[in-house]
Amino acid sequence: MDTTQSVVEKSAIRKVAVRLVPFVALMFFINYLDRTAISFAGPNGMNTDLALSAAQFGFASGVFFIGYILLEVPSNLALHKFGARRWLARIMVSWGIVSLLFTWVGNVEQLYVLRFILGVAEAGFFPGAILFLSLWVPSRHRSKILALFYLAQPLTTVIGAPLAGLLIQQDGLFGLAGWRVMFFGVAIPAIIVGIIAWFYLADSPAKAKWLTQEEKTWLTGALETEKKETAASNKHVSVRTVFGNGRVWMLSAIYFGFIYGLYALGFFLPTIIAGFEGIYGTKFDVFQKGLITAIPYLPAAFALYFWSKDATKRGVKTWHIALPALIGGLSIPLALFAGSPAATIAVITITAMSIFAALPNFWTVPTQFLTGAAAAAGIALINTIGNLAGFSAGYVTGWLKDLTGGYTVPMFVVGGFMLLSAILMVTLSRSGKVSEGIPAEALDPAGAGHHAEP
Repeated sequence: MDTTQSVVEKSAIRKVAVRLVPFVALMFFINYLDRTAISFAGPNGMNTDLALSAAQFGFASGVFFIGYILLEVPSNLALHKFGARRWLARIMVSWGIVSLLFTWVGNVEQLYVLRFILGVAEAGFFPGAILFLSLWVPSRHRSKILALFYLAQPLTTVIGAPLAGLLIQQDGLFGLAGWRVMFFGVAIPAIIVGIIAWFYLADSPAKAKWLTQEEKTWLTGALETEKKETAASNKHVSVRTVFGNGRVWMLSAIYFGFIYGLYALGFFLPTIIAGFEGIYGTKFDVFQKGLITAIPYLPAAFALYFWSKDATKRGVKTWHIALPALIGGLSIPLALFAGSPAATIAVITITAMSIFAALPNFWTVPTQFLTGAAAAAGIALINTIGNLAGFSAGYVTGWLKDLTGGYTVPMFVVGGFMLLSAILMVTLSRSGKVSEGIPAEALDPAGAGHHAEP
């Protein structure tokens, strides 16, 4: 019986990993590309055409998160009520339509408005996707599944940066400037994939036609048992009390530091690379700049996968989250003193690897003590606070650059926030308010060595 269960478990997890995760990761890929497309447009014609200062560009990058934040929690509660399939598809088509309008933006005011509306349209997608995937696999498999999903984020830049460069080089296509062509090119896939998602996704294992009855029974039973155990040990945690829960707010502050680093790099790395010409006398065309922008993110994808694989084997430990935060916080300011383009990119690569190694493991923590609607609200709240960093990173980095004339002070600020995340994670762990992860083998001796390796 135990052997049969382990075979069914292995098969069920593998099917989720193969049939569901890549599609949701594709949605995330398009999501991240659409929200960061402005970082490629800025130094490649948009800033000049719209006469943007660094602070204005930073504000336009960051105002997205204000709209996102306003509807983050309500959107995730709506997903819980109406089902992920419908809600995620609706979100995707909405942001695709808004993204398309960037093709014809005419001035800085219109840019601000569209970036705000894009945030409103995208609200709830990321925490909704995290919650959706968490509802498909038991906790011992969650780190692996979320790592596979999170691979889409660094790969967005690995693939998306050169792609953006190619699109920008199509200057004059349809009578549009190259950066406008790029906005058009990244918007259309969101609409198409959003429509497909309506028909492709299933709301729960019980409704998945691609699972056998045995697989449905095992997944549903395992998830229901885990839900009851979590609810029993955290009876006081409801949607209402989530907002007064100290663990949720501490995790929100930790996530803030990670996201500050992520978007400071995401929005300004192409601009920093464009500045190599003035500092080092180098000359790169738009496509080459895209390739250079992609360099830190390919090692980051490997770091994410193998670090999370280790976390799945050992169980997610505090150091799986705190150590990358520490390394990232120390490395990012060093990039400014590297002395050459190659050395600068090498140090930034270490920072990118650190951020992406920590993020998927971080998201296994909230579901240790949150279930149901409380999980939807808690994950959305953590992501909401984190996205305040998305606004802050863009605006503050640009403002400090204008104020000081360089990126030295802004990058030290980035490092400081990431170091704070490391300190808070260790503090939270030592307080006993989160548990150290348990390896999958310890949770299921009969299934040891039988876990899916997608």
